[in-house]
Amino acid sequence: MQSFAAQVESIVDLALAEDLGWGDVTTEAVIPPELKGKGCIRVKASGVLAGVEVAARVFCKVDPQLQVEVIVADGTRVEAGQVVAVIEGRVASILKGERTALNFLQRLSGIASETARYVEAIAGLPVTVTDTRKTAPGLRPLEKYAVRMGGGQNHRQHLGDGVLIKDNHLAVLSRQGMTLAQAIQRARAKIARPLKIEVEVETLEQALEAAQAGADILLLDNMGLEYMRQVVEGVGGRAVTEASGNVNLESIRAVAETGVDFISVGALTHSAPALDIGLELEVPPR
Repeated sequence: MQSFAAQVESIVDLALAEDLGWGDVTTEAVIPPELKGKGCIRVKASGVLAGVEVAARVFCKVDPQLQVEVIVADGTRVEAGQVVAVIEGRVASILKGERTALNFLQRLSGIASETARYVEAIAGLPVTVTDTRKTAPGLRPLEKYAVRMGGGQNHRQHLGDGVLIKDNHLAVLSRQGMTLAQAIQRARAKIARPLKIEVEVETLEQALEAAQAGADILLLDNMGLEYMRQVVEGVGGRAVTEASGNVNLESIRAVAETGVDFISVGALTHSAPALDIGLELEVPPR
């Protein structure tokens, strides 16, 4: 498994290959190669910053001689007009890295900002907001990092990061004559390392059966609020409870008040609007 730093390097390399693999014909045609200048990355809307170090890495990959000063750290609340980083050096190199750097910064800051809004919505309640695996292909390490910068926590990083027996698994096993409890017992016997076992349940009866069979976490998917409260009370702390499905900013506090331990929100990554961020170039007059 690659380290986070190695994953960032790989993602940045792919992004630059996508945008610069054929060169930058515009910049190379009209910008003098040795012209020096300064680029200021400025936030145009309030939010939570994430990805500024990734953006800095983009510019350094494009041209190792560029000087990048990160002014505002990831996880910081920012306001419109705030400069978060400054890049100095060849103007052509700044232009070549601009779009890729801003793509990372806008997307990751958007995710961090959206996560912060969900976290704020449940302030004061003993519940944690988590993400899901509903991430853009290839960007999961960065998008889950952005969730953390916004104050949320990560669910599974990948399919090897924990057992999650969902409705489709249970449907297949049921047709083979296996009960929910037997599915949990099979999973416990098969996994070679200590991993949490989570089970999606739709009824109080299923929740009680799963808890009795030793499930660590119960996924309460698309349950009504009152029924979810009954399930949480019925389980009585014998397993951790996670609410999921159709949670939004308007409903999340009511979901949290049912007593669940976690609320997973796919919208943190799959629907977060990008934070408006731009780059302004300053070039000395001739």
